[in-house]
Amino acid sequence: MLFQQLKILGLEFDGGAAIHLFSENSKDAVIIVAAPDLASPIQINLPYDEEAFVNNPIILDVWNAKETGENIFNRFYSFEEKNKYFEYLFKYNGLKILPQSSQDFILQADSYTASFIAEKNSLLGANSWTRQVFSDNDFEILNRIAKVFEQAYIRFLDLQKVEAQAIRAEQDLIEIKSARKKAEDTLTELRATQAQLIQAEKMASLGELTAGIAHEIQNPLNFVNNFSEVNKELLIEMKDEIDKGNLDEVKSIANDLIDNQEKINHHGKRADAIVKGMMQHSRANTGQKELTDINVLADEYLRLSYHGIRAKDKSFNANLKTDFDNSVGKINITPQDIGRVLLNLYNNAFYALSEKTKTADSTYQPAVSILTKKLNARPDDKGGRDKVEIKVSDNGNGIPQNILDKIFQPFFTTKPTGQGTGLGLSLSYDIIKAHGGEIKVETKEGEGTEFIIQLPVV
Repeated sequence: MLFQQLKILGLEFDGGAAIHLFSENSKDAVIIVAAPDLASPIQINLPYDEEAFVNNPIILDVWNAKETGENIFNRFYSFEEKNKYFEYLFKYNGLKILPQSSQDFILQADSYTASFIAEKNSLLGANSWTRQVFSDNDFEILNRIAKVFEQAYIRFLDLQKVEAQAIRAEQDLIEIKSARKKAEDTLTELRATQAQLIQAEKMASLGELTAGIAHEIQNPLNFVNNFSEVNKELLIEMKDEIDKGNLDEVKSIANDLIDNQEKINHHGKRADAIVKGMMQHSRANTGQKELTDINVLADEYLRLSYHGIRAKDKSFNANLKTDFDNSVGKINITPQDIGRVLLNLYNNAFYALSEKTKTADSTYQPAVSILTKKLNARPDDKGGRDKVEIKVSDNGNGIPQNILDKIFQPFFTTKPTGQGTGLGLSLSYDIIKAHGGEIKVETKEGEGTEFIIQLPVV
């Protein structure tokens, strides 16, 4: 098309024309050649070869024009210079398709005249085998054509960049989707692992509860057994009184039976509640919140934890101090989860007391305190909510300052190997945060530790 446009503009030359296209990222070039005897343009991919170019004057002129921007008009080259140039080009795939007769004609031509009009990214070349020269007007036309082609080529390069960016963006999107899928899969695995760890921690704490639960169940069962024996004796006595016709005594015994039966029923329900609490603690959490009496929950787990450690060490004793705020009432929580938090804090407190008892003198009185308090939102805090504060404190050895910032980290424990998973406080922290609350710790080495939980009242 370019060759045809040159002919239309009155620029005819027997050697044809060539466009050199230069790469931004390398010195390699692409040469597109059009000539009168070619049915269609041919393309030569010309790699940069500094050693070969040094001894090739025509190629050097092309590169110098490209580098300096100085055009070359009507330059005559010798027979040897011409042949060295074309013999080099004939090595590359584009010119190999030239008929042998055309190659022979080029190599046998007596003269070669060339003009090179250079732009930043392209160069227009015009050839002649008959010493044809261009006029100043011809040069002006060639200059304009070279500039127009340069602009078109720049737009082409820009489009290539846009296309490359689009392809890259598409690849990036594919990679992002793949990375997202991997992240989602990893998150799913982590959640599954977390669920397994939580269940393992629950079962570990359940093991610690077992002795306490057994103790708690034994008390109501003893009452049930005792009152059952008493009722048996009363029934035998009632039978005798019936035979004697002593109706008043029968009524009195019947009233005693009713009273005892109510006591049996009461203690049976107490044992049933303990078993249900154990099952609730051990089963997988559904995450369902329900209105729960936090004072009852805190007191129940305190006794279970205490009896659990007492079952392991009969010599261990501690004062249990409770200060429950009755105005707290019921709050909307997941009881299994908050119960697990309290159990963990109690177990840690009793462990701290047990450790201190080993080295303390006879005046030491181990004690664990549990306090609940309702915190009303400040009138000036429009977005504030009422809260419930729970404090669990002990007078153990306290937590060293150098590890205080690590206690909520997963798998961190100060207990000997096999005695602690290192997950209790980490899971407790997550549970409280999931309830929209806060948990913090205050401690003084040698004096004790206090964990403070604040939960919103919803």
